[in-house]
Amino acid sequence: MLIIIGSGGFDMLYRTFIVALLIFGIGSTAMAAGSTSSSTPAATPSKYDQAVDAVDSGKYKRAARLLEKVVKSEPRNADAWNYLGFSYRHLQKLDESLDAYQQALAIDPNHRGANEYLGELYLMTGDVAKAKERLEALKRICTSGCEEYDDLEGAIKAHASG
Repeated sequence: MLIIIGSGGFDMLYRTFIVALLIFGIGSTAMAAGSTSSSTPAATPSKYDQAVDAVDSGKYKRAARLLEKVVKSEPRNADAWNYLGFSYRHLQKLDESLDAYQQALAIDPNHRGANEYLGELYLMTGDVAKAKERLEALKRICTSGCEEYDDLEGAIKAHASG
């Protein structure tokens, strides 16, 4: 099928085409203005990220409150359980700390942080034998050595000396 457009029809088609381009061009610019860019504010940090910041700042009570919510909604988050245990330990809630570390290790038995911190908790309670078990676990996990092993080993030596 062949459509023949007269000189007036071509002008009308051309104008329609230009108007369509302008409409779609402006629309795409408007959509781009609503898209994420470097000038838009950053998203609110997650409860987990806020908790990690609180731990890093020594605000253990705040961290514990946030992490309690995180582990409730993400019960398989070994990192959150580990930080919760760490926060409880610094708040002298040693039974709760033990439970949280055990939860982390039930999820991930090779969790280096949970193994180290549980060992440190055992030292706080005077159970050097269990602290040494965590050190042996770290020795198996960190075949090339790791900071967690070194830290727990140092804590055990310091505890022994006094």
